[in-house]
Amino acid sequence: MSLSHWLIVAIVVLLLFGRGKISELMGDVAKGIKSFKQGLAEDDTASPAPSQPARTIDHQAAEPAAPVEHVETKSS
Repeated sequence: MSLSHWLIVAIVVLLLFGRGKISELMGDVAKGIKSFKQGLAEDDTASPAPSQPARTIDHQAAEPAAPVEHVETKSS
């Protein structure tokens, strides 16, 4: 991967796509990144409105559960 290798690759890319196509492609990529960032900024500024007020649950004391017996198993 020497300098001459990269120069040849750059020349081939310019010949295949031309100067106009590459600049258009980079412009489209920049527009896509800009709209993505705007979408993220809009999501951050819009806070979700609560649909229902918060509810509380009243707990009642229950009878304690019966103790569980330990059962030993044989492992094979």
